Amino acid sequence: MTYQRPTAGLRLSELEELELTIEKLVAGGDGLGRFEGIPIFVPRSAPGDRVRVRLFERKPDYGRAEILELLVPGPGRRQAPCPYFDRCGGCDLQHLEESVQIRQKSAALLETVRRISGVAVPDPSAVVAGQPWGYRLRTQLHTRAVQGGYEVGYFARRSRDLVGVATCAVLVPQLEKELATLARRLPERAPSRIDLASGDGAQVSYSPLVEGLPHPELRRRIGSFEYRFDARCFFQGHAGLLEQLVEVVVGSATGETAADLYGGVGLFALPLARRYSRVLMVEGDRIATRFARKNARANFPDLPEDLSGERGLAIVGQAVETWVGGGLAENLDRIVVDPPRDGLSAAVRRLLVQRPPRRLTYVSCHPAALGRDLRELSEVMEIESLVLLDLFPQTGHMEAVLQLTRR
Repeated sequence: MTYQRPTAGLRLSELEELELTIEKLVAGGDGLGRFEGIPIFVPRSAPGDRVRVRLFERKPDYGRAEILELLVPGPGRRQAPCPYFDRCGGCDLQHLEESVQIRQKSAALLETVRRISGVAVPDPSAVVAGQPWGYRLRTQLHTRAVQGGYEVGYFARRSRDLVGVATCAVLVPQLEKELATLARRLPERAPSRIDLASGDGAQVSYSPLVEGLPHPELRRRIGSFEYRFDARCFFQGHAGLLEQLVEVVVGSATGETAADLYGGVGLFALPLARRYSRVLMVEGDRIATRFARKNARANFPDLPEDLSGERGLAIVGQAVETWVGGGLAENLDRIVVDPPRDGLSAAVRRLLVQRPPRRLTYVSCHPAALGRDLRELSEVMEIESLVLLDLFPQTGHMEAVLQLTRR
């Protein structure tokens, strides 16, 4: 009779507390330790930590736990600068020195993409870092009614309990200044969620429209282009790395035809239009599309009014998943994709494999989604280069820009 070892879930079911040594960080920022070979993921831990933990989740092949006691701190661990870090779910890695954050996040991203894709992804040609504090151009706050008014802040980790905050050191100064007084400026019936964004200078925009709070059209200059947007739009969040991000994504390649899918307000489409004779940008969000058209006309005044000419920059206000079926031409010189966190849909992946461009640039903040998409794209594309940008200091996330060429 063959003995079958119990699953990890069964072996962990009788345990409440464990002692672990944390080996490394995984994608997303949790630390990884092992109990009798079973992976245990521990938030807010650091490589080299010896910790006593309490299990709060048991799965068939792994567990999750929280730190009860730090027995021996690992190298690179520090006291988190933020007074809200222990409770707030906004940041994951303030307890690590920035150099350790970058090294661990880069390694975790590469491991995840390689494992899921099955592709020999090269080491990054560059890892670009910027200001680790006071960098964030956008934030999403939550509100809670309290006696005499409102409390404003972020959700706690793994819950919807509100942690009220009066400061947030990762925000650009304009947004942190707004945060300090926001609670007392809210009207009697305030929304449960408020988005803020910052432009150049002191400009700040709020969404949704709230009486007494500003909602201007924001402007931000990146390289030789000026972009207009507001708090309702997606816009990359690191104030100090926007120009480098655009340079890495757009690069030096030139050609006749290019497409920018999930184009937002035109962050990449505008500089692409300087390098390609014909650029088609596709964006499903109505407000972002409106700003993209405004940005195109402001930066390229000679474009036709309807932005649908045979030369220059054309903008399609349509979901990428709907557009690709009839709009994706064969043999494009270039396609740039910057999809949401979930990555490309199956329909978009399939069309890109069937009609691969000569060059594909994939921008991703989610290594698991990138790995899944790369597994299919590698059938017809090969990797030319990889650059990582730390657009999210103090969190477990990192941006990857993958350049691929057709086989």
